Amino acid sequence: MAQLYLDTLTGGLWKRIPPFRLVLGLCPALAVTMSAENGLGMGVATACVIILSNGVISALRNLIPHKVRIASYIAIIATLVSIVEIVMKAFFFPLSQQLGIYIPLIVVNCIVLGRAEGFAAKNPPLLAMVDGLSIGIGYGLSLTLIGSIREILGAGTWFGLPLFGESFEPMSFFVSAPGAFVTIGILLAVQNLYSRRRGEKFIQG
Repeated sequence: MAQLYLDTLTGGLWKRIPPFRLVLGLCPALAVTMSAENGLGMGVATACVIILSNGVISALRNLIPHKVRIASYIAIIATLVSIVEIVMKAFFFPLSQQLGIYIPLIVVNCIVLGRAEGFAAKNPPLLAMVDGLSIGIGYGLSLTLIGSIREILGAGTWFGLPLFGESFEPMSFFVSAPGAFVTIGILLAVQNLYSRRRGEKFIQG
């Protein structure tokens, strides 16, 4: 039993890490990761929703009719997203303004709904929340990494702190939309190359 929980916890940190392994949740990964702070903020918000939605959906899995399960999942997720959005506006207003519409769009993030349908609905609440924690941490680290690379190369700062001298000329391309695609593409290529050299197989679900 302990090994099951450990495997579930570590799975989202590498074997099922979004967006690199499962290639899910690319919309916010491309749109909001112009800085490390934005990436971290979006990652934490999404992680909170995944953990809580997994727990609630798992606890109610035997009560939700099969025919309306998707609509029920979306209603639960939407409620939790609204709570997260209210908390962010109350305590992290500048960050919530920067993330904008992408906080409400967590409702339709395929990672959240995918874990609800593919894992939480089939497992007990504690294990489902461990899965949510694992996927949430993996996703948050991914967004923070993408945001860090784009901010460092595109602005010469990291979490708003200058890293280089006045002679450094930022490559503004990396904080643009094409720069997001290039950054993620390079990271995907590096991850795939590393995995193939280790002989790893991709894991679905």
